[in-house]
Amino acid sequence: MPTLENTYALILAGGSGTRFWPLSRNSRPKQLLDLFGNGTLLTQTIARLHGLVPPENILILTNALQVDAVREIATMLPPENIFAEPAKRDTAPAVALGIGIVAARNPDAVMMVLPSDQLIQDTAAYHSVMCDALLTAEKSDGLVTIGIRPTWACPSYGYIERGDPAWVPGLICGNPPVEVKRFREKPAPDLAEQFLAQGHFTWNAGMFVWSIPTVIHQLTRHVPQLAHFVSELCASPDLHATVAAQFPRLTPISIDYALMEKADRVLNIEATFDWDDVGSWISIAKYLENYGDENRANEPITELDSENNIIFNARPGSRIALLGVDDLIIVQTPDALLIANRHQADAIKNLADILPKELL
Repeated sequence: MPTLENTYALILAGGSGTRFWPLSRNSRPKQLLDLFGNGTLLTQTIARLHGLVPPENILILTNALQVDAVREIATMLPPENIFAEPAKRDTAPAVALGIGIVAARNPDAVMMVLPSDQLIQDTAAYHSVMCDALLTAEKSDGLVTIGIRPTWACPSYGYIERGDPAWVPGLICGNPPVEVKRFREKPAPDLAEQFLAQGHFTWNAGMFVWSIPTVIHQLTRHVPQLAHFVSELCASPDLHATVAAQFPRLTPISIDYALMEKADRVLNIEATFDWDDVGSWISIAKYLENYGDENRANEPITELDSENNIIFNARPGSRIALLGVDDLIIVQTPDALLIANRHQADAIKNLADILPKELL
C-alpha cells in the first residue's frame, strides 16, 4: 500500500437525526451516538483507521449544527482537520471539498472517502480490504469502490454490477478488484431479487478510494464545476474564505450521480468484513440484549406476555415495563418518548415534519 504519509481519509459525518429520533437529534445524529456501549460510530470509524492513515491525515467533514459535537468526540485529530460545510449540498460537493483539501496538502496522495455511520467489527479484515484498495488506487487509473455482498434483496440500497477481473500492472493483492459494469440505484423489490439471484452484484457501501491525480482527472472530464472548485481550493491563500464563498454555489448532487456513474473506469473490491449501515431501530435490535420472547433492549426491562419489541432507554434511573404488547419500538430519553409500530420503523423520520422544533 502507499506509504502512511501519502495516505489520507475523508470521513463524512453530516446528515440529519430523524431515523433514530428521539435519541438522535439534528445536532447529534446516529454517528454521534453510543448505540452499542462501545463508543460512537464516528469514534469507531476513526479507530479503524489506526495503522492505515496517520491521525494528521484524517479529515472530517460535518455541518455547523454538529461541528461542536464532532470536535468533542474527535479529540485525537488535529482541530484544523475538522471542517463544517457552510451549506447543505449533498455528497459530491462534500467529497470535492475533501479532495481539494487533500490535494492542497499532498497532490500525489491516495485517499479514502468513508461514511461515519456504519458498524464494522472485524478490523483485521477491514484493514486487509482497505490496504488492497489503496494499493489498487495507487497503481491503476480507476476509481475504487468497496462492495458488500448482498445477504438479501434489499430495495433501499444502491447496487454495483461487477464485471471481469481488472488488470492492474504490478498489482498483487489478496482482494483483487474487478471492473464495474454500471451502478444500479435503489431497485424495485422484484429487480433486487434478480440482482441477488444473478450473483454478480454488490451493495454500494459508499466507500471510495482513489489517487488525487486520477480523481481530479475524472472530475475535469465529467464534473468541471467541481474540478474548478478543487483547483480554487488548491490555489487559495485562505481556504476557509474560499469554501465560504464558493461551496454554497455548487450544484447539490450525490457523488454517485455526479462522478461514479460517469467515470471512465471504476473498480470494485468485495468486502470480506462484516458491515451494517444501521439504518433504523430494526437494525439496532439484533445487537441488544434479549428479554423474554424476542424483546430487545439496551437496559433491563420488566415484561409480561409481550414479544418482538425493541426498547431503548436513555433516561437514567427509569424502568420500562411491558404488559401484553407486541411489535413496538419504545425509545425513552429525558425529554421525549417514542412509541411506534416496529413495522413502521422507516417512517419515524416523517415525525420530523410535525414535531416541535425544540425536539429536533
